[in-house]
Amino acid sequence: MQRGALASLCPVTTAEAALRTAGPDDVSGLVALIQSAYRGDDSRAGWTTEADILDGRRTDDEAVLAVVTDPDSRMLLLEQGGRTVACCQLERRGEHAYFGMFAVSPPLQGAGLGRTVLAGAERFAAAHWGARELHMTVISVREDLIAWYERRGYRRTGVMSPFPYGDERFGVPRRPDLEFELLVKSLG
Repeated sequence: MQRGALASLCPVTTAEAALRTAGPDDVSGLVALIQSAYRGDDSRAGWTTEADILDGRRTDDEAVLAVVTDPDSRMLLLEQGGRTVACCQLERRGEHAYFGMFAVSPPLQGAGLGRTVLAGAERFAAAHWGARELHMTVISVREDLIAWYERRGYRRTGVMSPFPYGDERFGVPRRPDLEFELLVKSLG
């Protein structure tokens, strides 16, 4: 499938919104959106903030450009009123796809945009890559976020992986007990 509009595969439920794949020209806007949703004072306007557990950057232009240009990855973005308001990363990994870099503009959180992007990502991974499952990792202390995913059919696996302490590309931890938990949803 070409990078571009996904309207036929991933219809959105919000008026004046369009879900599409990102290109290189979208990178700086995506980085700003992701940063605003998770880190710093701007993130506190929404409920997905990591500002109490992590400082520093959530991502950078190089990491997002790598996703946008990798043939086995897609960055989906949701535009509304001419601006990017939500996004996510998808990566093909054999029989499953990985979901990450999920962000919704903090003032718009709670309006259904995240559900729209997540559902579109699930449909894309199943239809275009034949993915049977969608996998993601969530910081295990983010109970409210994990509960949100559980309400959408994801299950906790109990499979943990360490947080990359000392690698500031992933942020600067404010506490010593961070780790990732694998969440999985069947797409079939």
